[in-house]
Amino acid sequence: MNIAENAALVVVDVQKGFEEEGYWGTRNNPEADDNIAALIDAWQATGRPVVFVRHDSPKPESPLRAGYVGNEFKEYVEQRRGKGGGGELFVSKSVNSAFYGTPDLDAWLRGAGVSQIVVAGIQTNMCAETTARMGGNLGYEVVFAYDATYTFDLVGPFGWRRSAEEIGRASAVSLHGGGFARVVLTREVLGGVG
Repeated sequence: MNIAENAALVVVDVQKGFEEEGYWGTRNNPEADDNIAALIDAWQATGRPVVFVRHDSPKPESPLRAGYVGNEFKEYVEQRRGKGGGGELFVSKSVNSAFYGTPDLDAWLRGAGVSQIVVAGIQTNMCAETTARMGGNLGYEVVFAYDATYTFDLVGPFGWRRSAEEIGRASAVSLHGGGFARVVLTREVLGGVG
């Protein structure tokens, strides 16, 4: 696969609060953190731009709320920040899309001449998917690194329960089948970075 020389990696909400299993429940994609780290390393080694997105939840009970330890990036992400040869942006948001954060992600990407983004992070069906959908709507070529994302079991309307695996796959089908993004595996992305 072809990854542009200035493609931006958008790392969504890889925060300590998602480790609180008692709050979130069972997750899928146990290899996701290793894959996210590998993508960051590849981007930084090749001088491509990286965007680190943090969710500052306004909900007082959320493990992602500002001022709580869960709001911080996971250690492997924090250790990599500021280490790359390319541009780097930190975006803070309180909604699902990284494009509705501060500073303005779209303006930063356009200012850098970026037309392709690779999305990774947490949760597959929430902020990662919403960011990918909006990126597609804004005209970016979006690559979604499925196994560099994860999510949790969820209960919906009518008592419907779905496992994290089912939810993740449904997101992938919606994104790919709906034309919002090209859904691929991390190894395919890394193969295109060169």
